[in-house]
Amino acid sequence: MGCEVNAELIRALEERIKEGKGDIIKLKRARNSLLNISVRVPPEILGRIFVWSLGRARNHTLCSDLHFDRPPKGPYNFLLVCHHWFEVASCTPELWNFWGNTLQDWDKQYPHSGAIPLDLVLDGYSARHPGVVLDGPLRDALRECVTQDKIRQIHIRGHHDNLDLASIISPMIPDGEGIQEKRIESIIFQLVVKETTAELSKFFARVHLPKLRYLDISGNLQISSWDHLTSQTTCLTALSLQLILPSPALTTCQLFSLLALNPNLRELTLHRAAIPDDIDGPVFRLPLHHLESIFLAGELRLVLRLLHRLELPAALNSMTLEVNSSTIEDVLQTLGPYMRDHFRRDIRFQDRLWITTSSLYGHVGISVSPAGDRLDQIHWPEQKPPLAEFVVYPTGPLPDPVMEELLLDWMAFTPREHVVCFKAEDRGKIPELFVAMPNIEMLWLCDAIFSEGFLQPAPGEPHANTKLLPSLRSLKLEDVVLEDGNWDHLTTYLAHQISDDQVLSLQVTGDIPLMPPEVADEIRGLVEEFVYYPIPFVYSRCDCGCDRLDEDNEEDEHGDYEGHEEG
Repeated sequence: MGCEVNAELIRALEERIKEGKGDIIKLKRARNSLLNISVRVPPEILGRIFVWSLGRARNHTLCSDLHFDRPPKGPYNFLLVCHHWFEVASCTPELWNFWGNTLQDWDKQYPHSGAIPLDLVLDGYSARHPGVVLDGPLRDALRECVTQDKIRQIHIRGHHDNLDLASIISPMIPDGEGIQEKRIESIIFQLVVKETTAELSKFFARVHLPKLRYLDISGNLQISSWDHLTSQTTCLTALSLQLILPSPALTTCQLFSLLALNPNLRELTLHRAAIPDDIDGPVFRLPLHHLESIFLAGELRLVLRLLHRLELPAALNSMTLEVNSSTIEDVLQTLGPYMRDHFRRDIRFQDRLWITTSSLYGHVGISVSPAGDRLDQIHWPEQKPPLAEFVVYPTGPLPDPVMEELLLDWMAFTPREHVVCFKAEDRGKIPELFVAMPNIEMLWLCDAIFSEGFLQPAPGEPHANTKLLPSLRSLKLEDVVLEDGNWDHLTTYLAHQISDDQVLSLQVTGDIPLMPPEVADEIRGLVEEFVYYPIPFVYSRCDCGCDRLDEDNEEDEHGDYEGHEEG
């Protein structure tokens, strides 16, 4: 029996099927609108759901790690659901695209770039060799990303001998007239290039950056005018300018305009040429109420003048001043009083402090931060905010005794009576500080010299018959020197310190002479805990019959390094 195909009926049924699909889609949209997921689910949770839907998450640090992972593979259909979902996905860093870390990666990856926002990353340390020149299709692709406002972050750094930076910057400058608004959130140019014709001023003159949060410009880049930068950025939370001439230095007016137009600034770093040298005239204090961290480096008087023009919060998480000074008198007369005022303003420096001093490598430095409550471990305590760090680089060489005198005099401006942890190089006159620091519970001495009267007051002094460190519980000695070739001065001090039933732990580490077995036994009988760590931090069997570290052995089978610990 023959069977005839009814073409008209088939076409009619297909039309009804299409109509039915359309109705189903409408019904689904109506149902989804009732779910109201856009309102009930916070954007952060919704963004994480998008990441999980792609199978894995990606982690990177926004500003410090310029090596980005590739975005996860998978369907990005959620970008098409609604405008709200697209915005949430665009604000989820784990979903951002990027071309790679080198020019070679750029050349390979840009044809596969999708519609999601782009991280433009170039790590100079992996791009030293001659590579792909940014021209032709790659240059056009970069310009298209700028035109379509797809770039979220521009992170380029390194020492380049052959990088044509202008070929990267020029495609980012919009065509046409007027100022274009872009949603770039982070810009990092940390560059030292052999020769550069790139002019960053042109970029900032043509681009308004209302979403820019992080700006870091350092190196020998050319910025002929700062006026455009001050007017085009208004939402910065972190600003770092570390400039190398020939870029002209910021004027006071330009810097203050930049800071005033970014009232939510939390991190500020100004280095050398970024600190104005024309800070004079009528006194005007610029309020920076949201600032949490400040780093200033430059000539001492300019740094102090700038500080006196800034109205800083009473409590900062971090303050670091690195200054150059030609005379010691400048340090004591200008920076010293500022240090005292800083510690008085911030109530967090009024109890349990950790102070680290340094007079090595041609500079003198003091760091102050709160100390941890647990001193039963003689490792470096976890650094917690706030942190105050003051470093001076003399413009000319100074003899060691002069550096030591500066350090001792400078310490007088710190809240020494609240110090419970102290680290310093053993310079002979350090015990003079201990009289004003009676609450030290943990002491860390570097380059410790075991001589007569080690850590004890000299005969004839007012404190000759007392303990310099009456509260000491933990002592760490690094890089030991035996003045007389024996350990008697250390054991004499330990016997003196533990009198009156005082409990003490001892750690000896670094470049250490061999300790005889009888000395190790004597020390174990004096202290509660004894840790002996000769370098270079691997196990061997010492003459006293205990495990210690020795350069002839390698790490253990688990790849770990451990030391000699005797209780």
